[in-house]
Amino acid sequence: MRTCRAATAGKLTVVLATLVLAVSGCGAGPSPRAWAASVCEALAPWRAEISKLTTHTQQQMTAQTTPAQAKENLVRLFAGAEQASETARQRVEDAGVPDVEQGEAVSQGFRTSLGAVRDAYGRARRTIEALTTGPASAFYDGVRAAVDTLNQEYDASALDTSKLRSTELQQAFDEVPECR
Repeated sequence: MRTCRAATAGKLTVVLATLVLAVSGCGAGPSPRAWAASVCEALAPWRAEISKLTTHTQQQMTAQTTPAQAKENLVRLFAGAEQASETARQRVEDAGVPDVEQGEAVSQGFRTSLGAVRDAYGRARRTIEALTTGPASAFYDGVRAAVDTLNQEYDASALDTSKLRSTELQQAFDEVPECR
């Protein structure tokens, strides 16, 4: 069964990292290069954690465990993904607003997207917590439904970059070592 999907985490990171806005600056926030570096530094450990948690979740779903053990492990895994997403969101917030036109919009877009991912993991965790472990088939049907919902919410959380353009930020994301 496919769960949290490390591939989707990778897609989200690429979408976030390729965010481009209108060029011009107001001088108040970090430079585009500094901001891109901070954002990539925030997202790298998040991507790694989501990938690790996804692998563990997939292993958990195929392991020979009792529903009670699976429930405990899945709740812990989803809580970890929820916390990792909040940590990344907070680090992006701490990065400030890039010194480009519409810098607040891009910063807010990143934070909103990561917040939506965090919330999706939180809802999945709470759904799993609420499941009864017997009969086993009903429990696993509930897990599958929770994971399907998580995947839909995860996909819906992607940042819409269609109206945002900035040569400066695109170049910064392409060039800073933290984003490679």
